[in-house]
Amino acid sequence: MRILVIEDEPTLCAQLVQALRQAGHTVETASDGATAQYLGEVEDFDAAVLDLGLPVRDGLTVLRAWRGQGRSMPVMILTARGAWHEKVAGMDAGADDYLSKPFHMEELLARLRALLRRLGPHASAQWQCGPIVLDSSQARVSVAGQALSLTSHEFKVLALLMQRMGTVISRTELSEHIYPQDSDRDSNTIEVFVGRLRKKLPPGSIETVRGLGYRLVDTRQTCA
Repeated sequence: MRILVIEDEPTLCAQLVQALRQAGHTVETASDGATAQYLGEVEDFDAAVLDLGLPVRDGLTVLRAWRGQGRSMPVMILTARGAWHEKVAGMDAGADDYLSKPFHMEELLARLRALLRRLGPHASAQWQCGPIVLDSSQARVSVAGQALSLTSHEFKVLALLMQRMGTVISRTELSEHIYPQDSDRDSNTIEVFVGRLRKKLPPGSIETVRGLGYRLVDTRQTCA
């Protein structure tokens, strides 16, 4: 999943990024409200973790702007402990959940997983395409019941293909999905990851659509 983290406190932001990446997510960050609002408007994210006390533009303003433009990604707001009025205002502005500071990172990850299951395009943390099963909550993949060993980048590529099985996804979009915003993105490396995946998945599972990208198909025609 691609998560946008908006937090102006550097230490907490770094902790959030580390925890989310270790959980298998791709993470983008913003440290002020104006940047956050822009990123949420021009890029697609599966969820956002939004601090309300931001410089330049406060979190509630950002959230209201997103919702006003029809941006429906799940948003978890971070509030100061005891600031009940912020929680109420945040939920009224369109937040899907809130967490009071300080918090345990394990709780944030669990509640974010719940948000993604409840509000995302799939009701489950598992995706299946024929014999291929991907469990996003456990970062595990199996083929016909046999566990598959994947690198983090291979997992992220497969996860996006699984989420949108049957749909053509460009190399550029795959690259943007797996690489952080501030890294050097090279869509050519996607070919390497796809090539490795093809060796591990049933033959014909990943199709190349010339000039457009790749799509995942069920070789047994039983995608679910």
